[in-house]
Amino acid sequence: MSPKEFIARRVAQELKDGDIVNLGIGLPTLVAHYLPDDVDIVLQSENGFLGICPVDEANPDPDLANAGGQPCGIISGGSTFDSSFSFALIRGGHVDACVLGGLEVDQKGNLANWMIPGKMVPGMGGAMDLVTGARKVIVAMEHNAKNGTAKILKQCALPLTAENCVSMIVTELAVFRFKDGQLVLTEHAPEVSVEEIRAKTDAEFVIDEQLKPIVVAESLTA
Repeated sequence: MSPKEFIARRVAQELKDGDIVNLGIGLPTLVAHYLPDDVDIVLQSENGFLGICPVDEANPDPDLANAGGQPCGIISGGSTFDSSFSFALIRGGHVDACVLGGLEVDQKGNLANWMIPGKMVPGMGGAMDLVTGARKVIVAMEHNAKNGTAKILKQCALPLTAENCVSMIVTELAVFRFKDGQLVLTEHAPEVSVEEIRAKTDAEFVIDEQLKPIVVAESLTA
């Protein structure tokens, strides 16, 4: 199982039946493939959809695309609306959870995920609204950057998306939650020690008294 699949499977366990959920571009989009059989969510897209679904490969609709510009479909009973209504939905607190990738997250719950100075920035998208409007913000990302540097830091160095907004972090090594202003390690990947997690994490964190291994259901298939 690849690290990204492992992360997506674990995040899927956090979503509850009936939730309205926004899945960010990239790794977060995989989450929808690994929902338990008894969980049915409604996917929201900030460009004006409630009820998006994978594209119908046999009969794609050229007028349907998600917020990342990728072709998509829409479920029976789904709805479309303009961007102003879409962001009123987000800002009004009607999105139960959003799952986003991250460039950096720090021990205060700050998130940086929209730009790297000096590189082309296509736009901030809806992330700034989502992380302040959604009831639960899950950051799904690989634990370290490609060069091995930590992505979970004492303090973000990149421009922030928002402050004190992250509810939990899921990586291929660990699950962290923010409790009472502290970063708390609640789960570790099988055969991954706390010492290894500390060595690959710049942030200071405490260990939950009920620390347990991450369990994912391998029987679920995309």
